[in-house]
Order: sequence, then structure tokens, then C-alpha cells
Amino acid sequence: MNIPFLPAQRRFRAPIFTLCLALGINSMAMAAPAAKPQPKAPPHAVQVAVQPTYSPRFIANLRKHIKHVFVIYQENRSFDSYFGTFPGADNLATAQARAHGFRQWDAIGKTWIKPFPLRAADSSDIDHSRHALLTKTDHGKMDDYVGFEEHHLTVVKLASPIFARQMGALTMAHEDCHTIPFLWMYAHRFTLYDHIFQAMYGPSTPGNIDLIAAQTGQTQAARHPSEAFKSSYATGEPVVNDYNPPFGPYAFHYQVIEPHQLDQTYATLMLTLKGRKATEAKFDNDDIKKDINELVKLNHKSVPWAWYQEGFGDGKGDNHPAYIPHHNAPQYFGYIRKSPEMWAGEHDLLDFFTAIKNRNLPAKSVVFIKGGMKNPFGWKPADQAASYILGDDDHPGYSDSQLSESLVAKVIDTIARSPYWKSSVIIITWDDSGGFYDHVPPPAFEQCPDKKPCGDGPRVPLLLISPYSKNHAIVSNPGDTASFAKFLDVLYNLPAMSSLPDEKPYMPEGPRDANPRITNLLGGFSAARLAGTEAIVPASQAIIPDKDIDTFPPPMTCKQTGVTPVAVPGGWTKPPKFFTNPLP
Repeated sequence: MNIPFLPAQRRFRAPIFTLCLALGINSMAMAAPAAKPQPKAPPHAVQVAVQPTYSPRFIANLRKHIKHVFVIYQENRSFDSYFGTFPGADNLATAQARAHGFRQWDAIGKTWIKPFPLRAADSSDIDHSRHALLTKTDHGKMDDYVGFEEHHLTVVKLASPIFARQMGALTMAHEDCHTIPFLWMYAHRFTLYDHIFQAMYGPSTPGNIDLIAAQTGQTQAARHPSEAFKSSYATGEPVVNDYNPPFGPYAFHYQVIEPHQLDQTYATLMLTLKGRKATEAKFDNDDIKKDINELVKLNHKSVPWAWYQEGFGDGKGDNHPAYIPHHNAPQYFGYIRKSPEMWAGEHDLLDFFTAIKNRNLPAKSVVFIKGGMKNPFGWKPADQAASYILGDDDHPGYSDSQLSESLVAKVIDTIARSPYWKSSVIIITWDDSGGFYDHVPPPAFEQCPDKKPCGDGPRVPLLLISPYSKNHAIVSNPGDTASFAKFLDVLYNLPAMSSLPDEKPYMPEGPRDANPRITNLLGGFSAARLAGTEAIVPASQAIIPDKDIDTFPPPMTCKQTGVTPVAVPGGWTKPPKFFTNPLP
């Protein structure tokens, strides 16, 4: 059953108290951490960048060549945790990093902790609830990751100081091409964005909803004030936690009787992509009736979408053990779930590979890829001590980062080896930062009902892979999860969700897919390649040999990725001596 006051903590993670008992550790040894020294930090300054504009010719060429959009939506990694030493990016070697939480006070060990490399592909799951992320970022100072984790575990969870100290240190760990070489290879050969933020301060569910709606229910809260959340640990609008969707299927039978999130009733990409077929949202559509009429009036052709998620096709009824319902964003919307023609876009992950092999994609498409708790490929972690960690969606606690990048590589290889490569763009991004340290202060947008920022939350990575992308490129145009919707609006000439009649009266609350502060991701494309004056990137640049994908640890080296991690001035080159990398 979901625990109302800890919705962001996964039920499949071993309880900390149980772990402490097993280790024979006195969980009450420390009532509260000592006060940390307060280093001076610059105030949280919000910079509003001017987004670049693109010519009609550029956009026409984009629409001419890109017909298929694939988004691989992974879990719980901050930018610094995966690309904090990537050369040329806004990384841990910058002066800004040293001014924003570069060293953080370990009250248990009474010492400072700095960012350090982690070679392990498996670790426990640190706190990434809304409260945790707001506290860790500390109004843009980015300096309370270690302190919050230690305090929360010892005082709230009654965990041992030894375990809490391990978890606090884990927040400062980062990986590089030694551990995740495939991702670094893609970042080097194609385009890496280094100023994309999670659009809501919260865990996985808000990120997944933001991906398809450019909001998590701000419109619904404004339209129905009684539905506004009373606590960030309760159901309500906007969605800021991980309560399961109001509609099945579920992973386990007991989830049927758990508390569920409210039915989400506002516009989504699933609606705007339908165009004149928006009338297929036949049920539970009271709050989008005007939107539907407007889409029918605009008379745009439908662009089919498909959501492929691991475990969706496993089991029967409400027993799908590899499936994570709160990662399936369309499942939160009654007008999608209850309308058969809308829900027909949902599939099992393995169906994706069959669809590409059989060339079953329509002329245009938007395809979402989600991993899950148990990969279906027989992969096992290299570390025997973590042999039970079989997930592949990058979520610490049940996923291995190398299994997860292998899922990404398997999907990309499948596309690159198909006829769809020459008309595609592949976007890899993450739903939230997972509670890991990142040094860049997030921009501040609207307030949530708790009088704290809804977003943006901490920075996450985003990679753009396409025959028409720039290569060896880093794009710093600021954006967030809503940038994906903004990109689709441009590519397929969709009306912005914020412009629809059921959403527009409540702006600037609501969908942000017309917000001028957010990039539309076009900066990752090469104008010359789109115009045909420069050769496209060949598919071979995206392909990783099958034997490498299926080998753990991967045989690819940093040298083979073409990238050398930067040295971090003042940083640590190895984990602190006390750190033993806690596993779930």
C-alpha cells in the first residue's frame, strides 16, 4: 500500500529500519545532525534567456525530413550525476559549480563532502520527493543534498547514522564514460543539452505527466479549486507525488485498493496529436469539450502516437510485476484510459521491436519508450552483489545504470538499422533528477498551492540523436520537460495546448508549451543538414554492436567514446574512505 507521507519512496526498496537491524546498527544513535557551518553562497538569481528564433525555411526543412519522433524517457538522474565531467558542458569544473554546493557539510562525520566519481552501476534510491528536492536545492544555493539526506534518514526514518552518512555521500556521486560509455558516446557524436530542467519539483509521476501535458494539473487546480492539493504528500492538483493512477492496469493486485491520484482532465499531446480525430476522446471529457471542438475546427490530420512500456503486456488483470503504473502518464487521464480509440496507443515494450522490424509505423508518429523493474532480455548486472537489480529504466534502487543504457542502445540500434533512421529524431531524457546533486540553480516559475515553486526543479540531461542533428555539440538554450511538447507543436504544426479554449482562460497557469522562456529543442538540429548542403549523420554513428549491448560491464572504453572526462579543480578523484555505496 502506498504510504501517504512517503509517496516518493518505492515499495520495492528494502526498508531502512530493517536494513539497520540486519546490520546490527543502533538507529537511535543520533537524534539529529550537528549544525553545519554556513559557507557563503550567492543569492538565487533567475536569468531569463532570450531563446533563438528559426527561419520559416529552417522549420519547413525540419518538417520535410523529420516524420518520426522517438523519446526514451528514463528515470532519476541529474545532469551532474551523469555528465558532470563531460567536456565543454556546464559541468563540475566551472566556477558556478564551486559557488553552488560544491562542498557540502557531513554533520555525521563532521567534515565536508565534495563531488566524486562512482564506478558502481548500482546503488540505493535516495530521496527525491518534492520536499526533498526543495530542501536540497535550498532556494538555488544547491547546498543541502548531503545535509537533508542525513537529517531525514536519522530523524524521520530513524535510520542508523552509518547508513545515513552513506546515503548523504551518495547524493554527491557522479558517473562518466567508465560506467556509462554508451550515453557518453551518444553525447559526443550527437547533441547534448546542458540546461534542461525537470518541470516540476517532484518525483517520477509529475515528470511523466509533464512530458505529455506540459503541466501536471495547474489548469485543473485553477478550474476546480477544491481539487488543489492540501499537502505535497496527498492527492490533488497539480500532481507533485507518486500516487498510482486512478485507472488500471496495476503491477500488483493490492494496488487496486490503494489511494489513487485524481483523474486528470486537461489537454495532453495525446489529444492535440489527434487533430480532427479528437472526438475519439468520447468519455470523461467534460473539461476538454471546447478543446475537442477547436481541434476539430482546425482540421489537422492526426499524428498517431504509441506508448511502449516494459511489463505492460506481462501477467493478467492487475498483476504485471515488471510494470510501474505511475510511470505511464496517459493512464492518469480518464478521457484516454476510458476511450478505446485513445487507449489503443498503449503497448508492451517488446511490441516496439516488432513494430520496427515489421515496418508498422504510420507515415508520421510519436513513440514513447519506458523501461521497468525487470528487463525482458535476460540481462544481469556485472556486480554479483547486485544480481537482484534487473530494472532498465535508470531508477536507482531497482535499475542498473548499465542495463539501462543497454536498453537505450537496443532501442537506438533498432531504429538506426531500419528505414526509419533517415526520417527520425531520438530524444533521450530523464523524468527527474533523482535527488542527486546538481550545481545549476533552477529557474523559478509559478507557485504551487503550498506557496513554494512548482518548478523548474533541478537539471536533467537531454540528448538529441538524428541524421540531421549537430554532432559534437552542446546546446545551452534553457528549457524543461515541457520543451518536448513545444518541439512537437513546431514539428507537426500543432496548436499549443496553452492556446486551447479550455486551458487558455487559466494561463499563465497550465501548459507551458508556448512559454517564450523554454526552448523548443530546435537548437540541436543542423541547418545545413536539413537544407541538404551537408551530409547527414550516417546510421553507423549511432549503432553499438549487439555483443557490447549484451555484455556487463560493457567492453567500450572512454577512449572508444571519443571523450575524456574533465578534471574537476578541487574535486575528489575517488569516493571518500568511509563510503561503501549502499545497495537497496
